[in-house]
Amino acid sequence: MLSHHHGAPHSQHAAAEVYQTSTMAALLDGIYDGEVSVGELLDHGDFGLGTFNHLDGEMVVLGGVCHHLRADGSARVAATDEHTPFAAVTWFQPEQTLPMTEPAERAEVEARIDAAIKTGNLIQAIRITGMFSRVLTRTVMAQTPPYPPLTEVTADQQVNELRDVTGTLAGFRTPDYEQGISVPGYHLHFIDESRTHGGHVLDFEIKQGTATIATSSELHLSLPRSPAFLTANMSMASIAEQIHQTEGG
Repeated sequence: MLSHHHGAPHSQHAAAEVYQTSTMAALLDGIYDGEVSVGELLDHGDFGLGTFNHLDGEMVVLGGVCHHLRADGSARVAATDEHTPFAAVTWFQPEQTLPMTEPAERAEVEARIDAAIKTGNLIQAIRITGMFSRVLTRTVMAQTPPYPPLTEVTADQQVNELRDVTGTLAGFRTPDYEQGISVPGYHLHFIDESRTHGGHVLDFEIKQGTATIATSSELHLSLPRSPAFLTANMSMASIAEQIHQTEGG
């Protein structure tokens, strides 16, 4: 599952690879400063999600553009010299398309995708574009050192509800065995059609739209060498419950 091969961004190999910087376990432990810039991240993919240094909001990458989603629910294009402590991107080349012709809640949409994919043991990049009757999002606020753990930060998260909005859900369906490396199950961020509002998705209901899916069989995991990462407590004992608490799944 772990791959450290290198190739041209649009090669056949790279299209099947997810590039990820750092781990969810590190983020849970309050490692909010990373070494990878947005510019470097975009060298590895045109689709994905993550966050920014100091945990300053959420990230969604669509069509090679990195969007910075702020705590007030607003969005702007991220500068290439901004940095990330955790992000995952891929070169998105859809292999499956699912029309969403009837209204459906999040659980129904995820069940349809689960039934359509050939295996749950590989990483699926998921993009859902359409009209949504509601999207419930949260976006964390920038933190200052000494950083609190992620469970404390998200306890005070600002929740925004968008209604009757056209936009895109972007993210990944990750196998359960990646617990601690990434977020197992569905991890999705939303940005509206005007690219001015969005956040981490807590819940949604779609009116109609289209889901596209790309399967990745290789993961390039880039780990930081910062003192904070090297001394972080990333015990697996309580990671599952912490992820559930912070992601709102």
